[in-house]
Amino acid sequence: MASPNLSEIVTTTIQSRSRKLADNVTKNNAILYRLNERGKVKTVSGGDVILQELEYAENATYTRYSGYDVLNISPSEVFTAAQYNWKQAAVAVSISGLEGDIQNTGRERMIDLLESRIGNAERSMANNLSLDLYSDGTASGGKQVGGLQLLVADAPTAGTVGGISRATWTFWQNQLFDFSVAGLAPGATTIQTAMNRTWLSTKRGRDVTDLIIADNTYFRYYWESLQAIQRITNEKMAAAGFENLKFMNADVVPDGGIGGGCPANHMYFLNTEYIFWRPHVDRNMVPLNPDRFAVNQDALVKLIAFAGNMTLSNASLQGVIIA
Repeated sequence: MASPNLSEIVTTTIQSRSRKLADNVTKNNAILYRLNERGKVKTVSGGDVILQELEYAENATYTRYSGYDVLNISPSEVFTAAQYNWKQAAVAVSISGLEGDIQNTGRERMIDLLESRIGNAERSMANNLSLDLYSDGTASGGKQVGGLQLLVADAPTAGTVGGISRATWTFWQNQLFDFSVAGLAPGATTIQTAMNRTWLSTKRGRDVTDLIIADNTYFRYYWESLQAIQRITNEKMAAAGFENLKFMNADVVPDGGIGGGCPANHMYFLNTEYIFWRPHVDRNMVPLNPDRFAVNQDALVKLIAFAGNMTLSNASLQGVIIA
């Protein structure tokens, strides 16, 4: 059985590193970076599901009148809530008694070994959660975080999101531009037409798209369409490590290729005022207690765990371009 001293070193080392893990995850992904910047990372303290309140209709009592005309004072139901299931993820940091008590003796040498394994676990957690943010939530038997392919779907009139049927409720359908339906071939000469139409369809007064995320192909089409003129970027996004261009007032960010999660031939128009990252307050990339000693091995395993989901409160102001 691994020694108590080994357990103490593993625990304290992981705890000191894990304080930064949740922050590093948000900085690893353009969506989470923007949500964190706008105050849309909101922890949840518990409950069977994660409730996301949403406004689905205008107040129906608006009345034009004159003098003593009767006014409409009927109650208006304008609010409801979407329900998102908890999704969980974990990575394990393991160290054997041979490594910790014999081969890697001395506190400094043990911490060097642990730091390497913890760093790898942190990167694995950040990278996999980043990929999940683009998912349709069906991987691992539906245990995956519900990402953009679910919330801003290629087929916006079908399926159920947050317990609400998109076939039944049109307010819960995102906008879609399909090159094939429009009779256009995707390319540098047509990408701005698609973006113009999607921008207008997702605009509501001053409520507009603020973040556009594309795979490498669609980003390249937009990039090439601008090369005859001066390109404008967001210095703040660039300083955070995200290559970007501008379209209207929105940042255009690529996230395809190696390590990128954006599906091929997709460009998402996101109004992040209505998108939320909802981690559990006590499971936001933290080490679980107690330590888990292997029953039949001289080893110690420490789990770093997450519970939560990504949620949406307005679908009609989100859009996607596909081919």
